[in-house]
Amino acid sequence: MTDIARRFPENPLLSPKSLVPSLEGLKIACLLNPGVFRFDNKIWLLVRVAERPEQSEVIVSFPILTEDGKTEIMEIPLDDADLIATDARVVRYKGVDYLTTLSHLRLLCSDDGIKFHEPEGYSYLYGAGPLQTFGIEDCRVTHLEGKYYLTFTGVSASGVGVGMRTTTDWKTFESAGMILPPHDKDCAIFEEKINGLFYCLHRPSSVDIGGNFIWLAQSPDGVHWGNHKCIIKTRTGSWDSARVGAGAAPIKTEKGWLEIYHGATAEHRYCLGAVLLDLMDPSIVIARSVDPIMVPTEAYELTGFFGHVVFTNGHIVDGDTITIYYGAADEHVCGATFSLQEIFKNLGV
Repeated sequence: MTDIARRFPENPLLSPKSLVPSLEGLKIACLLNPGVFRFDNKIWLLVRVAERPEQSEVIVSFPILTEDGKTEIMEIPLDDADLIATDARVVRYKGVDYLTTLSHLRLLCSDDGIKFHEPEGYSYLYGAGPLQTFGIEDCRVTHLEGKYYLTFTGVSASGVGVGMRTTTDWKTFESAGMILPPHDKDCAIFEEKINGLFYCLHRPSSVDIGGNFIWLAQSPDGVHWGNHKCIIKTRTGSWDSARVGAGAAPIKTEKGWLEIYHGATAEHRYCLGAVLLDLMDPSIVIARSVDPIMVPTEAYELTGFFGHVVFTNGHIVDGDTITIYYGAADEHVCGATFSLQEIFKNLGV
């Protein structure tokens, strides 16, 4: 398999010890999959921070949010017959799935794109309401016509869907609620309208008929979505055989809309690939990676909270260079650069 990523020698850029927990009694277990954007002449990350209490040898404990925004800790003995705790990310108790960590989003900024810090005056973004009681995750950031659109995964006992908030100053936010209902995630809004319409990529899922495929949708206002089309499916025997999902907002190039996406196998090995969509009708797939453009190979990508993972939903573009910020092994935030021309060569265009 090919790997054309040029990883930052400073990787990992951020690890759980880089930040302090949001509440006493919690521990940061993972930093994951930041949204990325430019603002105030700096590069910003909107990092997913996943927290949980210190674990013991006899009890599994994890936080959840109440509907009024308070954090509660659930504790379940590991020998409880109603507990299934074989996955580091999810436990099932009495027929209900719970996340082992509770995620919120934090803003960090940088002058050089390598050293990031938390600036003063910016609040954490937490889940709010009954559809986000298990937290908010993996935010994509789209800048369109002077407004930033934040699309993220909202999780609760009712399911996993796409929430959205908007802002112009990163201090005040408007919520649009859940814009795509369960089960849906990996929503990335294009940074330009096409024929006057918003477009997005998203990933509805089915455990019965169908699968974990990338879909395209249109909207007159960025909130109400329709004309959904399935455009990218998994491929049997390939590096993206079990699931595929969008990364960040597609990049407009002279050859088409370039999307860096993630693909995974049934063994949960996550790689990155690329797909090229038609500029005027992005439901038309011009080309797609046969081989991935990035594969988990470094120690910090192979071993962590959930190993063998590279996963991105944020990048910065400067000429021929795409700088992606990515989650490694579901624990660290890292950086890598790609050449647009090398990606086009990978795609055969």
